[in-house]
Amino acid sequence: MNKGKILVVDDNEGIRSALRILLNRHFQAVEVIPSPVTLGTALREFRPDAVLLDMNFQTDICTGNEGLYWLGEIKRMSPGTAVVLFTAYADIALAVEGMKRGAADFVVKPWDNDRLVAVLADACGRASGAAASVQTAAGDDGQDNGMLWGGNSAMTAVRALVDKVADTGASVLITGENGTGKDVLAAEIHRLSDRYARPMVCVDAGAIPETLFESELFGHVKGAFTDARSDRAGKIEQADGGTLFLDEIGNIPLHLQAKLLRALQNRTVVRVGDTRAIPVDIRLICATNRDIEQMVRNGEFREDLYYRINTIHIHIPPLRERQDEIVPLAQMFVRRFAARYHRNVEGLTPAAESMLVGHRWNGNIRELQNCIEKAVILAGSPLLDAPDLGLPAAESVVRHYDCEPLEIMEEKTIRAAMEKFGGNLTHVAKSLNISRPTLYAKLKKYNI
Repeated sequence: MNKGKILVVDDNEGIRSALRILLNRHFQAVEVIPSPVTLGTALREFRPDAVLLDMNFQTDICTGNEGLYWLGEIKRMSPGTAVVLFTAYADIALAVEGMKRGAADFVVKPWDNDRLVAVLADACGRASGAAASVQTAAGDDGQDNGMLWGGNSAMTAVRALVDKVADTGASVLITGENGTGKDVLAAEIHRLSDRYARPMVCVDAGAIPETLFESELFGHVKGAFTDARSDRAGKIEQADGGTLFLDEIGNIPLHLQAKLLRALQNRTVVRVGDTRAIPVDIRLICATNRDIEQMVRNGEFREDLYYRINTIHIHIPPLRERQDEIVPLAQMFVRRFAARYHRNVEGLTPAAESMLVGHRWNGNIRELQNCIEKAVILAGSPLLDAPDLGLPAAESVVRHYDCEPLEIMEEKTIRAAMEKFGGNLTHVAKSLNISRPTLYAKLKKYNI
């Protein structure tokens, strides 16, 4: 007999009756309700350790959105209560979304009695704090969130540059494709700087509506506009003494770039609705996936702002050019998500590692992270195997491993591109979908 208390929320009378009989054999107390409308009262009065929550409560509506909504309400009203999602539709994407929003697990109807009891018992254990030490020891938000440096020439050069500039206070512009880890590199620069004890304030510059841009960055005083009910410091002021990280700076509209430039040049901010200049001391790090130099030539980005933010330029190569990092990154994500979702997953099989290395990863590290997160949530064994990853069949690059080393293939590809474009490095780099600095390094490596 488990000591936990279970609350079942399901609109099907037959299911409620069956679950009452089953669960009363295994748990200290069981309560069933037909609708989530009375959830608040049940949580207060019954105080369950775990809630088994149906995903749909309206006839002919099977999207699961109701379940996700009520999941959020339960976590808001009773954060310590574990929630197990209960659905008749084996929708993997919905299950993953529910887990990301805080569900402990999910069970698909028709259910297996032993698995249902085991899942609920595990959820009750977490709610009572039995697993709290596991997550703390696993360091879900610890050193695994740091920069992982590969041994390839491109990342070795990046690391050397970071070591040189981190403690200088110079402005840094980080470029690279979406998902390459620009934000992680920015955090690493801040960690290595003498401003580490001060805050690093992160701003997604491209996500701020134009109407709120000045207020978000510079702050406002009470009464400056309709909803300004009190004085508020902006992001730049909040970063005083520390680091300001402006992500996606290439998305800032041209007319707002001038206001940002003025603040950077004067080292002061003026809150919206005020006339007083407030001095600020920040270290600026910017990032973008766009070609800023081309935007300057096209008149889409101010040249003076470009020079202000581009004292040091660091380009992060895409993950497909950093294949030695793929498996270590995947292993790091396995540890992180196994701790976060309380899954008994310890690593990867050789077949899974081979499939990961062979995948192109157009979404870079972010795509790899999402792949591993989903695999860990749905894992059925301690080791993730190739089918668990949900990736397409092995690509051609994997099939060549048995007959020709990857470096030989790479050298042949580069030599062929150099011959095709008559040594024009710009065209060669573009055709190979790599940066010019990466191309220079490879030309030197292969003595081309």
